[in-house]
Amino acid sequence: HQLEALAKAEAATEAKVWVMAPMISTAEEAEAFTQKARSYGLKTAGMMIEVPSAALMADKLFEHADFASVGTNDLTQYVMAADRLLSSLADLSTAWQPAVLRLIGTACEGASPKGRPVGVCGEAAADPLLACVLTGLGVNSLSAASTAIAGVGAQLAAVDLETCQKAAEVALNAEGATNARALVRELLLGDKA
Repeated sequence: HQLEALAKAEAATEAKVWVMAPMISTAEEAEAFTQKARSYGLKTAGMMIEVPSAALMADKLFEHADFASVGTNDLTQYVMAADRLLSSLADLSTAWQPAVLRLIGTACEGASPKGRPVGVCGEAAADPLLACVLTGLGVNSLSAASTAIAGVGAQLAAVDLETCQKAAEVALNAEGATNARALVRELLLGDKA
């Protein structure tokens, strides 16, 4: 019903509707969703990357999906096996974890040869320094709360793509989240936190 309603809305307006499915885990699921969306006339069908299997198999999933949005909150929870609602596990529940960043990079690598865009939503997109790292990994768009836009935009405007790529490399090779954040902060801001 939702796909049918979206297709009717797209047909009745000049809007370009992009629709995506959550919790995609396999290429078969990506194919089934995109075929279903297209059967209603929706031209742009994508997926959320929220589970490790989707990131690891992104090259296969992007044979079907037109785009993806990485849900960093869920992805981090599943990668680190840490309930994000438990404050005692807060040090594990951050997208600054190099393991999480490596999966985001893998997803971008799977999308790139097919020219598919990859966005990031969740708390990670609202962190100005992490936005630079994500850009360096190949992320094309960020979805964050409106209150974060100015800070993220200012930080991205202060660097070039090559610097973002260096920040991503530093974060990927860090020992952990705290180390990754500190090294990127030093690289981008010149100060040691």
